[in-house]
Amino acid sequence: MLAGEAVTTTGEDALIECLCGSWVAKIWVAASWAKQPCLRWDGKKLRWCTLSPLEQKKCAELSKALLSTLPPVSSSTLKRVSCILAHNTYDCINKIRENKADAVSLDAGDVYSAVKLYGLTVVAKEIYLEGSCVFAVAVAKRGMLDLQRLKGVRSCHNGARWTSGWSIPMGFLLARSDLMWVSGQPLSQAISGYFNASCIPGIGATYPKLCALCQGPKSYIWDKNHFCEASRREPFYGSEGAFRCLTLGLADVAFVDHLTVMSSTELEREAYELLCPDGSAAPLTAYSTCNLGNGPGRAIVTRRNLQKIVKKFLKVIQDLFGKSGKEKGRFELFASAPFRGRDLLFHDATQHLRLLAEETEITQVLGLDYVTLLQGLGHEGSSLSNSLVRWCCISDLELRKCEEWALNARADPLVCVQADSMIGCIELIKKNEADAVTLDATHAYFAETCTLAPVAAECYGEGCAPTRLEPETLTHVGGFPPLYIVALVRKANQQGNRYTLRGKRSCHSHVYSPGGWLLLSQYTVGAPENGSSSCSLTSAYQNFFWKGCMPGASGNLCKVCIGQEGRGKGSSRCAANHHERYYGNLGALRCLLGDPSGRSFGDVALLEHHNLLQNIDYLNSSGWATSYTPRDFELLCPDGSRAAITAWRTCNLGCVPPSIVVTRPVTVTKVHDFLAKSQESIKNSHFQLFESLRYGGSDLLFKDATQGLVFTGQLDFKSILGQSFFQLAQSAFSCTSAGILDFCKLDTCTSSTQL
Repeated sequence: MLAGEAVTTTGEDALIECLCGSWVAKIWVAASWAKQPCLRWDGKKLRWCTLSPLEQKKCAELSKALLSTLPPVSSSTLKRVSCILAHNTYDCINKIRENKADAVSLDAGDVYSAVKLYGLTVVAKEIYLEGSCVFAVAVAKRGMLDLQRLKGVRSCHNGARWTSGWSIPMGFLLARSDLMWVSGQPLSQAISGYFNASCIPGIGATYPKLCALCQGPKSYIWDKNHFCEASRREPFYGSEGAFRCLTLGLADVAFVDHLTVMSSTELEREAYELLCPDGSAAPLTAYSTCNLGNGPGRAIVTRRNLQKIVKKFLKVIQDLFGKSGKEKGRFELFASAPFRGRDLLFHDATQHLRLLAEETEITQVLGLDYVTLLQGLGHEGSSLSNSLVRWCCISDLELRKCEEWALNARADPLVCVQADSMIGCIELIKKNEADAVTLDATHAYFAETCTLAPVAAECYGEGCAPTRLEPETLTHVGGFPPLYIVALVRKANQQGNRYTLRGKRSCHSHVYSPGGWLLLSQYTVGAPENGSSSCSLTSAYQNFFWKGCMPGASGNLCKVCIGQEGRGKGSSRCAANHHERYYGNLGALRCLLGDPSGRSFGDVALLEHHNLLQNIDYLNSSGWATSYTPRDFELLCPDGSRAAITAWRTCNLGCVPPSIVVTRPVTVTKVHDFLAKSQESIKNSHFQLFESLRYGGSDLLFKDATQGLVFTGQLDFKSILGQSFFQLAQSAFSCTSAGILDFCKLDTCTSSTQL
């Protein structure tokens, strides 16, 4: 359509789409006007929302600079900027929603609220030197404090529900179980009981302790009251204000973004330090390695019908007054010093604005991790999901056991959700569609990469009596009793040993299994080397074994698999769950023996030692493979010899860490409390959490060999898995692709493309 033309309709009203210069506007007009020339937006100003007289002044100067810079023939919409002073950030959001203002730059926490609760949309993100995200840092006076003892101190935060002052620090404290948040309790109440006194602008008046340190003007008149408000007329608002609160001696710690400490003075860098997660401290300049996490920075929001107009406006002012602007000598968009302020209209550290495509999902704008963190912190208010635990199952058998667990657990409500694999469960948890799952050690490594958190580890063996289930009492590999990995063969097959596995038919519990996939590489294809172009274990195993069953794999490593009766082979054969009858430790044993007809069998099974005798008895009694006893099997030892299957302590391929219950960091306390109550409540119940054979499977939800769960406290994945296993996994996945790692490494912080 050419400029000046209109789209007509036959209805009573018509939608006219105008191209005025490079502008696009859609206007509903009476049908009688539908054939008139394009209507310009001549009488409308773009209204920018401001939060202080200083922002008003900078905004007014921007308007003057536009008027004096753009040629008279330019579209009047670009030249006319009106500055609307608001009471606080939420007043800005309301003004935009009610068509009393058009745009504003907000912290990511407020951006989420503006989109999810008020129906606004995001049109651009601020980009800094490190990308579009900020590091959340805790700052204190040198030598006075560490992150291990924050309870009871005085704190200043840049803003309620903000990225660096609220969401990331509170998520950090919850993940470490430092901050105890009882189910059904408002998070603000938990924080009020944690700190001695605080200033958290925008928190509201419900918990006075959270505003006790604020110094904004008080008044019974709403427009004149700015005490503890998200407004620049509260002296301790924003990261600059929270840092000022600390330097004035009113607080012991300030939670701010790294952009503030970047611009600190030499005297401030000498007097203050960053508090690191490991309890140490670091200079203010070390924010990239000493921080509580990172999250999205500020972004610009508007109404949906103004997206094109606001993006055009932002492009014009950036081209003119940005860091590389043609007219930056006349006005600097990302500088506030000339107006005696900091971070006015935009953050001073902004390098440029990145314009976003229309209808960009909020998870793409702010990042999936951040959005799920906000949901976990109750950013959208309380919901049913906040009071229940959603456990992830990977098969119908697990779902059946989980549902019986839900009926017997006298704890918080349990809901069972289903995925098609452990990797599927990791994705559901990351998306906040499930809360918890038990993962083997390799999948726990994936969970670490996906920024999930450990809650508890399974404990096996005699050292796991309930009275001894404390992490500090366990001294085995990684701190927990390990699982031994064995190579099992039928005794009648005397031709095989550890050195003759190449070209054999192999049975593995599943792809990526700690023993039958990762640890096995040291005895077959060789340990992967960093930087090698041909070190993919997936490809190496395809070439090493003749064929086999490795559920979740493909090609010749699925040829021995048999799927499940009653379920289409296309959907169950070689599936990475119990729908493949050769899945897991019991499945690998089935694979070694072959199906009931005696076909589809392997030469060697790579599995964990636990419950091996019990599984042989089960297959015999269930009719799968009658007349087999433990004496019919042998183990292949690393030195090339063979041994009885009871000699697994001395004849094994090595040890792997236990399975670990994982969740999102913000829900660690909820899942911990649920498991603690659940273990206690089912002690005298007919339901057994660590027993699966009655459901027709093995190791459902938890390993059957589990004696109890050890709650991991403040231990991280590396501490639980042990350094050697963690390094082996790192080495393997440095050149072995895994889709879940690509999914979890998607980073919304590093993109700096300027549109």
